[in-house]
Amino acid sequence: MSGVYDLNFNLANGEAQAMQDYKDKVLLIVNTASKCGFTPQFEGLEDLNKKFADKGLVVLGFPCNQFGKQDPGSMGEITEFCQLNYGVSFTMAEKVEVNGGHAHPLFKYLKSTAKGILGSEGIKWNFTKFLIDREGNVVKRFAPTVKPSDIAKEIEGLL
Repeated sequence: MSGVYDLNFNLANGEAQAMQDYKDKVLLIVNTASKCGFTPQFEGLEDLNKKFADKGLVVLGFPCNQFGKQDPGSMGEITEFCQLNYGVSFTMAEKVEVNGGHAHPLFKYLKSTAKGILGSEGIKWNFTKFLIDREGNVVKRFAPTVKPSDIAKEIEGLL
C-alpha cells in the first residue's frame, strides 16, 4: 500500500468514494459511535467542519460498532441521529470495523502510520482521530479523550 490516496471507502448512502478525491485537502478521520460517552464530540467535529471547510478541511466520520456495541443502528438511523441531534453536515461513511481481521483498509493504513500509546496499532475506543495533511501524510493520532476543539490550532497550521 503506497498511501492514503490509493484507498477507497463507501459513503453512508453506499456510494463508492475515492480518497484520491481529497488530494490537497486536510483530513480529519474519526471512528464514531452514536451511543457513546464521547458522542457529544459530533458537535465539536461539526464546529470544525463549519469553521474550516472553506479553507480546505474535510471531516470524515466512520461509524463503528466494535466498542461496546455503541453504534448498532442501520446507516439510515445513524445518519438521521447525527443530523437531528448534532446537525452533522460533514461526510459520513458506511459503518466499518477499525480493528481485527475485517478492519477497513483505510484504518489499517492509518493505524500502521500513526501508532498509538507505546507503539500499539489497535484503536482503543470510539472517536479516535487521525489528522492528515494536504500531501496525504498522517500527521497525528488523537485519543478519544481529545476534544475536537483541542485540535483546531493544529488543523489551522496545516491549512
